[in-house]
Amino acid sequence: MTVYVAFLRAVNVGGRGILKMEDLHAVCVACGLDNVRTFLQTGNILFDSDRTERSLKQELERKIADRMGRAVGVLIRTAQELRAVVEANPFPQGDPSLVGVFFLPKALPPRLLTELELGGPEDVQMIGREVFVHYPDGIGRSKMKLPFAADGTSRNLNTIARLVAMTGG
Repeated sequence: MTVYVAFLRAVNVGGRGILKMEDLHAVCVACGLDNVRTFLQTGNILFDSDRTERSLKQELERKIADRMGRAVGVLIRTAQELRAVVEANPFPQGDPSLVGVFFLPKALPPRLLTELELGGPEDVQMIGREVFVHYPDGIGRSKMKLPFAADGTSRNLNTIARLVAMTGG
């Protein structure tokens, strides 16, 4: 069995898209996932499955939409992929709480990053399907607009490292 972590997009942030983690847990169990556990209230799910990322994503998105009455994006990574994300951090000097990682469905064309106008102290690097952003002044103070953000979801490196630890990695 593969250990997976799924990240839900726009759930329980700013009082919008409320989904209780108990309900999310129940949806995952109903999908036949094993060893289901949630982390924080922002839509982080850990589970074991023999299924493919694609089939898991499709079923979770469908069943969560049925439960919430609206579409919710789901991005999935294996425990091994998440461990590689933590190890690949291109901003090791940065406070891990100030390094955000955008999980995307696929890698971006490199030109999208070279065309970004940062307008502040942020730094952005892409590695595979993830985009790392160092926010030295804090995520909440950033004025940077990321055109790809709507296709993915982000978590800071502290959260990702805790998820990796929960997977046994």
